[in-house]
Amino acid sequence: MEAEANSGSPEDSWAFIQRPGEGCRTVPLAGHVGFDSLPDQLVNQSISQGFCFNILCVGETGLGKSTLMDTLFNTKFEGEPATHTQPGVQLQSNTYDLQESNVGLKLTIVSTVGFGDQINKEDSYRPIVEFIDAQFEAYLQEELKIRRLLHNYHDSRIHACLYFIAPTGHSLKSLDLVTMKKLDSKVNVIPIIAKSDAISKSELTKFKIKITSELVSNGVQIYQFPTDDEAVAEVNGTMNAHLPFAVIGSTEELKIGNKMVKVRQYPWGTVQVENEAHCDFVKLREMLIRVNMEDLREQTHSRHYELYRRCKLEEMGFKDTDPDSKPFSLQETYEAKRNEFLGELQKKEEEMRQMFVQRVKEKEAELKEAEKELHEKFDRLKKLHQDEKKKLEDKKKSLDDEVNAFKQRKTAAELLQSQGSQAGGSQTLKRDKEKKN
Repeated sequence: MEAEANSGSPEDSWAFIQRPGEGCRTVPLAGHVGFDSLPDQLVNQSISQGFCFNILCVGETGLGKSTLMDTLFNTKFEGEPATHTQPGVQLQSNTYDLQESNVGLKLTIVSTVGFGDQINKEDSYRPIVEFIDAQFEAYLQEELKIRRLLHNYHDSRIHACLYFIAPTGHSLKSLDLVTMKKLDSKVNVIPIIAKSDAISKSELTKFKIKITSELVSNGVQIYQFPTDDEAVAEVNGTMNAHLPFAVIGSTEELKIGNKMVKVRQYPWGTVQVENEAHCDFVKLREMLIRVNMEDLREQTHSRHYELYRRCKLEEMGFKDTDPDSKPFSLQETYEAKRNEFLGELQKKEEEMRQMFVQRVKEKEAELKEAEKELHEKFDRLKKLHQDEKKKLEDKKKSLDDEVNAFKQRKTAAELLQSQGSQAGGSQTLKRDKEKKN
């Protein structure tokens, strides 16, 4: 086949590569080649790289989320105790390195601190949704880099969400329904009834039926264990009928018979965590860890992350087809988006230029108007000054005239006075002469 593909021109080879399903045929091997070791190579490579698994525990305070995690992985996770005095829901993430045989697991447990503690629970789901989207966004940004390091990247996307339901025995709370509805398209939701030893067997059976009915009637899509693989189809189909699992968690051990078992002790008796007649803890552990852990990881990547990625890229303008429903390559999409962006940029530049010219014209008009007002004000002040000057000059002239008239009157008065004095003197002399005579 390879010889046939490479015998033609490069164009023929490219056409052949573009249609790999055409002309393929099955040929027998004359002997052992060795590619049957590929599964072993894949296993060895996976073991050397290790695995990661991220669990989100959602539930109200006091439902035993931390205890159940300790019980599931048979260890004591040391984490800082969370305070429940925050005004809103806080997500606390802790990562642990676990080793079992020669398989390493990087386990991340995310707890919702303060969930359901608020009086107003309307937006309690929002921080959880934002956290899940933030992990998707971080992975998408790493995936879009030119130099990607996905093999060394710590995948923090949530693979499983264990939703803890309070053992009320009645029905789901509105908070539970709203939160699971918001989460079912973003994460694999597995509902579990926490502290199931708080209600009787008959109440538990009815409670499970009620929960399932409410989930279906409200359109909540919980995670279903896959049944397409024949190796696990039967057990997964059976376990799907047991959802939601009624679980109990405990790290306390007690010797019963010849072995130590995890139990919860009460005054009336002992509840064994790993006894399937007492609770569904073993079923949860089998389905979550031992049978379907890889499917949970695969569903997260191929379903939930792909949905987020597709919506995000469509928001950015990337599409698989053009308006005529013809295939659209990433390069063509990029070029179209680039041209669209350049067109918008030129349009904005022209708008800004027009706006600048308009602003300049408006400013010039304002300056001209201000200049005109200043000239008018100057003319008014100048005229006022001239009028005041003329008034002062007229007043000065009037005063000068008055002063001159006063001087003339004074001179005339002095003249009359001197003449009067002379006339009086001559008369006195005349009288004196007359007396002498």
